Amino acid sequence: MNIENDETKLEENFCNLFIRKPKNVGFIATRLAGTDGVSLEASKWANFFEKEGLTCFYFAGECDRTPERSYMVPEAHFKHPDIREIHQHCFGTLKRGDCISQKIHEFRLKLKNHLYKFIRQFKVDLLVTENSLTIPLNIPLGIAIAELISETGIATIAHHHDFFWERQAFMRNAVWEYLNMAFPPHLPQIRHVVINSSANNQLSLRTGISPTIIPNVMDFDNPPEPIDDYASDVRNALGVEDDQLFILQPTRVVKRKKIELAIELINRLGKKAKLVISHASGDEGYDYECRVKEYACLMGVDTIFVSDIINEKRGFTKSGKKIYTLNDIYPYADLVTYPSDFEGFGNAFIETIYFRKPIVVNSYSIYTMDIKPKGFSTIEINGYITDKAIIQVKKVLEDKKLRKKMVDHNYEVAKTCYSYSVLHKKLKNLLMECTACDY
Repeated sequence: MNIENDETKLEENFCNLFIRKPKNVGFIATRLAGTDGVSLEASKWANFFEKEGLTCFYFAGECDRTPERSYMVPEAHFKHPDIREIHQHCFGTLKRGDCISQKIHEFRLKLKNHLYKFIRQFKVDLLVTENSLTIPLNIPLGIAIAELISETGIATIAHHHDFFWERQAFMRNAVWEYLNMAFPPHLPQIRHVVINSSANNQLSLRTGISPTIIPNVMDFDNPPEPIDDYASDVRNALGVEDDQLFILQPTRVVKRKKIELAIELINRLGKKAKLVISHASGDEGYDYECRVKEYACLMGVDTIFVSDIINEKRGFTKSGKKIYTLNDIYPYADLVTYPSDFEGFGNAFIETIYFRKPIVVNSYSIYTMDIKPKGFSTIEINGYITDKAIIQVKKVLEDKKLRKKMVDHNYEVAKTCYSYSVLHKKLKNLLMECTACDY
């Protein structure tokens, strides 16, 4: 591949396209599909932009948005075989080899070509990058986006969910020059958004970038709809018996979620209960899932993994089983467990509050710094299950008045701090800032 000649073809005069009030927003991500936090928050942002009169389009390796507004490139996904090979040769080592450098630039150019076509095809004049300039799961994509922004001057909002320095696996690597260049890039056209105060502090200290904090939100001005006929059979579909407690673990099955703590909690409760785990293992392998299954068996805790029948939209599996949304599942939960030792923010926490459910939460750093000070009423643990936590859980499960007082209080706190109105106010200010236009 003749990279220099191909890059010359890309050097067009785009700059004049991006000095007017934007009409079309282009979301860029490795994946915009399913119920992961990035995909869900991107949908909330897109709803805001649409209400402001802008039209949203989507560039990703996997995308479940409207096909007519989507531009899918397999190499944009972090699971693409070539991208995974690059990743494997760049992390956990201190040298990557010339062939991997060449491969990075080949895919960087290919992805940049597609990004230019995406902008032309949909007349995109404002970019929103969803974690693709944050976590280096797809290095060529991050570099391609950074170069595109430099070459075109297009206004960009970089939405950062979790940085590479927040994960130990990324700290030993052979791509420091790329990480410093594009994860994230420090460019005048970009307005950076983080989801917690720790990320705000670290980004400023490490790069000199001054970001805006916009937390993850829920529509607290409009409570959840009542259970409808479609979702009336959820307990039966999940195999939860009438005399069983329904305990929900609404997370992926990855090590930092500390699901063993939820299993131990149920074991020590001494009550008949089923632990329902909503999400799959994702991008971090299946070893931990095996560990969770073995531990649940060892502790005698009835545990079910239901990611095959939970998705962002209702429907049916290939075998004809009904697919439910998380909104269908939450109303049935008697208790939610959230024992993670690290979270970028904590979508599951806010969702639990939205559906007025009591929650057992581990005191992970962002909860301690940003969420707890708001005044929420929870059952807290600090790295391990205590007798006090067991007593609190039993009391909340058995005392209906106490439980209602707790969840209603939490809802009102969240309505003030984490509602759509908070998101809309901050995004409107950000739009004015990055486009120099009134809204």
